[in-house]
Amino acid sequence: MSSVGDLALRPWRGADAAAVLAAFAAPGMERQADDPVDSHAAASRWIARRAAERDAGAAYAFAVVDEDGTALGNASVSAVNPTHGTGWVSYWTTPPARGRGVATYACSALARWAFEELSLFRLELGHRTNNPASCRVARAAGFAAEGLQRQKLAYDGVRYDVELHARLASDRVSFGDARRPESHL
Repeated sequence: MSSVGDLALRPWRGADAAAVLAAFAAPGMERQADDPVDSHAAASRWIARRAAERDAGAAYAFAVVDEDGTALGNASVSAVNPTHGTGWVSYWTTPPARGRGVATYACSALARWAFEELSLFRLELGHRTNNPASCRVARAAGFAAEGLQRQKLAYDGVRYDVELHARLASDRVSFGDARRPESHL
């Protein structure tokens, strides 16, 4: 990939199972899934759950892909509440994609899509305070820090503080080259 401009978002496909399996093999990625993604069948189930959530209007997950269609990560909006116009953003990237602007692109493109296509007004996200890279992504994608959620998450018996960020549809933030995801909804 030569630049962020070569990236796109698209819904996950069954053919992405090998990429999902490889992504979840990275240390720490087990925290990104409700069930272990430790086999091709488990990766296929993970993709099928994303499609079912999209069909139900509950969550929308997109693969972040390069110009060759290689999946480099995930960006999703879940906990979609049409009454209040809110949603929860999450994202992850594969180890080779980290530090290359992939997550920032994905977060920005997803925000644009959620504001325009879902008519959401407020998007929130959170990251452990010991994850400065995720904080940089949130800020670069136009999500303002709003506060600290003390000891919100627990991993391996350790509690972690979470910094909450939000972005409003009315915020004046450039979307840069955050092209719209393919719409297969």
